[in-house]
Amino acid sequence: MKVFKTKKELKTYFKGYSSKNFTIGFVPTMGALHNGHLSLVKESVDNNEITVASIFVNPTQFNKREDLENYPRTLESDLTLLQSVSCDIAFIPSTEEIYSNTVSSNHFEFDGLEIQMEGKFREGHFNGVGTIVKKLFEIVTPTNAYFGEKDFQQLQIIRKMVQKNHLPVSVVGCPTFREKNGLAMSSRNQLLSEKEKEEGAIIYETLCRVKELIDNKAIEKINSWVGEQFDKNPLFELEYFVIADEENLTPALTISSNKNYRAFIAVHADKVRLIDTMAL
Repeated sequence: MKVFKTKKELKTYFKGYSSKNFTIGFVPTMGALHNGHLSLVKESVDNNEITVASIFVNPTQFNKREDLENYPRTLESDLTLLQSVSCDIAFIPSTEEIYSNTVSSNHFEFDGLEIQMEGKFREGHFNGVGTIVKKLFEIVTPTNAYFGEKDFQQLQIIRKMVQKNHLPVSVVGCPTFREKNGLAMSSRNQLLSEKEKEEGAIIYETLCRVKELIDNKAIEKINSWVGEQFDKNPLFELEYFVIADEENLTPALTISSNKNYRAFIAVHADKVRLIDTMAL
């Protein structure tokens, strides 16, 4: 596996390929890798001639400086893990390499996708996501880019950004990887206590029960039931629970047979924020 730190190194390497028909698979990450990330890399390796994974903790998508500073950084082990799944290139740029002298977000139009769920609680977050993903796409020039469905709102926003900017990349959503108890794998799980990891099963169990209830319970009653589950659990504080239309992410008031719906949830375990989602 080759490791590049600059845009110039990466572009020079690609120039060495005589054929213009090779496909590039790309997995952008912020490091602290787990099996969920590795599943994306494996998917890319299976379907592309070259796979690139980036590791870059993007400052413009954090709302709180404390969260940026506390985000886990495990570069040495990350590189070992990438090599173990046959990743071809690790791109590990510095903040200066990506943003030069101006660390700021561009403004994007996401047709309202950005004002739902995460957008209500993390102002400017998706402009930061759009900014870094667009920059990385322009540097790596991938044929296919792979993202986990745990961040489904982010996945839809990246698809919208690609569409609106006419970027020649196919955005591929991949299933959420989970711990044995159902807790969605996340780099932030490293910040949880053992008890919080164990009790975190409540998030997945709640989503599974919602999937069962959706056929015969009103959404309003389901929302109330979810709130009650977290009121009874002192370790977790519910930030939001929403049943939304998968396409436009608007909260649903009733269920229509010709649409697809998804449940979205965000909770706090002390200072650690966890999100999850499930197709209904």
